[in-house]
Amino acid sequence: MIPAGRPVAEGARASERGTPPGEDSAPGPAASHSTGRPAYSQTLPREPRSAAVARRLVRTALTVWGLEPLIEDATLVITELVSNAVDHGRLPSIRVIVSRSSANGIRLGVVDRSKTVPTLRTHPTGDQTRGRGLLLVEALTERWGTELYRWGKQVWAELGEEAA
Repeated sequence: MIPAGRPVAEGARASERGTPPGEDSAPGPAASHSTGRPAYSQTLPREPRSAAVARRLVRTALTVWGLEPLIEDATLVITELVSNAVDHGRLPSIRVIVSRSSANGIRLGVVDRSKTVPTLRTHPTGDQTRGRGLLLVEALTERWGTELYRWGKQVWAELGEEAA
């Protein structure tokens, strides 16, 4: 068992421990706002249609930061992270976080109130129509992982572009 508040490594990726937004509080009202060093976050209903709102938030942040080349991959990744939170979360809301981890990199996160750690399925069966999203996240990101909190978790992924 992994103690709450400790990072959990996923796949071959190493997890980092940072101070996530709102670690000690529940997700707030459904409104976008910037947080910490350049970041955007939004609390959304734990419903499939929230993936579209999360994609808009990602597109907006990356456009403002001049990181348009990351938009296609980042919107695919956030869709998968939101989908997993919708499927496995416990409470009616999730929190989406888009932060700038470096001049050319971003970190996407989805916070939910479930402590169930996502599992990378390395050998999905051919007839399985679901359960391959984390393989996509693995392929499109530099690294990804899970941070456990005493009340839930954040699944995060980092993407970057080559410096010009």
